[in-house]
Amino acid sequence: MKTDPYHDRESITELLKQYNNLRNGSPSIFLDEESFEKIIDYFDDQEDLSKALEAAETAIEYYPYSGALLIKKADLLLATRKYKEALHILEKAELFDSSDINLYILKTDAYLAMDMQENAVEVLEQAIHSFEGEEKIELLFELADVYDDYEEFDKVFDCLKVVLDEDDTNEEALYKICLWTDFTGRNEESIRLHLKIIDDHPYNELAWFNLAAAYQGLKLYEKAIDAYQYALVIDEKFDYAYRNIGDAYIRLRKYKEAIEALEKVLELSKPEEVIYEAIGHCYDRLKNFAQARFHYRKALHLNPEDSKLHYKIACTYFNEQQWTSAVKQLESALKIQRLQPEYNLLMGECKLQLNELKEAVQYLSTAVRVRPKNVSGWEALIRCLYSAEFYTEARQQTLAALSHTNNKAIFLYYLSAILFGMNKSKEALLYLEKALSASPKHLKKFVQLNPSILQNSHVVDLIAQYKKNR
Repeated sequence: MKTDPYHDRESITELLKQYNNLRNGSPSIFLDEESFEKIIDYFDDQEDLSKALEAAETAIEYYPYSGALLIKKADLLLATRKYKEALHILEKAELFDSSDINLYILKTDAYLAMDMQENAVEVLEQAIHSFEGEEKIELLFELADVYDDYEEFDKVFDCLKVVLDEDDTNEEALYKICLWTDFTGRNEESIRLHLKIIDDHPYNELAWFNLAAAYQGLKLYEKAIDAYQYALVIDEKFDYAYRNIGDAYIRLRKYKEAIEALEKVLELSKPEEVIYEAIGHCYDRLKNFAQARFHYRKALHLNPEDSKLHYKIACTYFNEQQWTSAVKQLESALKIQRLQPEYNLLMGECKLQLNELKEAVQYLSTAVRVRPKNVSGWEALIRCLYSAEFYTEARQQTLAALSHTNNKAIFLYYLSAILFGMNKSKEALLYLEKALSASPKHLKKFVQLNPSILQNSHVVDLIAQYKKNR
């Protein structure tokens, strides 16, 4: 039966008139408990708390043993931050009616406002045993929220498990427990819980989804994909299932399948930066740089201030040896985050390729300054200085690199190459011998720095001797 708004307005107008007459001392007026509740609610809806509280107090004068009216008064006292007074009223209300769930919810709110979490938990835990069905579930959700506020996350998970014991298809609990499984890492428990639910309700897509998410949390990606597929058989428009399948395929390095799943997400929901970026990443891995760029640009259109996307587009150009195009994208990225080491490092590499050596040194020096323990930054800077034949500076930077990176062997090779460039062959051979002993695998980088070094008979003999002894 539909309510008539006009009739409701007329009804409350009449009630307010009677209430005002009562307040003015008219002896013939009688208002029942329900009428007082409507008047209190009216003032509360109008956000006139002082009048609502006045109406509640008037009502209680006439009905001093009404638990419902006392609870309404306590609610108003909470809204005006009179927490102790509200608790006192609630204790009184409980004597007259302990079966009203709002009594315990308001007590909880009062204790939380006073930062008395343990009291709030105690109230709810005791109340839970007094209720059944939907009311018990409501109190369990309240308790979960209390634990969430105070960062007792495992207890949030426990509360949601109890809700699902009471009602194993409760949608709110199924949505929430997926999040908290991921957060607490209790994937094995989640798998057992959801397999049991699926046994009883094989067509519950949320249970299949949560099962899949738990498998994914354990890095069992093939099993996760299978479970997501069951969820999609039940609900073919379940976009989050496609989203997570996409992620699972990426983890399995099945990029074509990942693209297919992520494109389904775009069909079913509004465009999102993260989805376009993920598709771009897949094409990047497939070395289809044009398609990668296309999707990174789509993501960038949705979030123009994301410097990382400019950087990723620059990487695709770099991989195609389009140095100038890469530089343009990096300039945009550096406008947003000037000191990001990766951006400065790639810009330095591009400038090196374009033979703009001074600028290359500037960018690479910034990358090294911001992240002094990063080996690749030092490598790029030293290679750049070596290419420019700035041997003295290259030697200084190599010594600094050795100091900052706990004597990484690659820098012994670089120091040897630089000393050869400075015509200090004896010292150079000593460092080459140290480098070969420390890490023979980096010899290739030594040769790449100056291939003609293999025309030096002393170097060839030393390498041959090392290989023979090994």
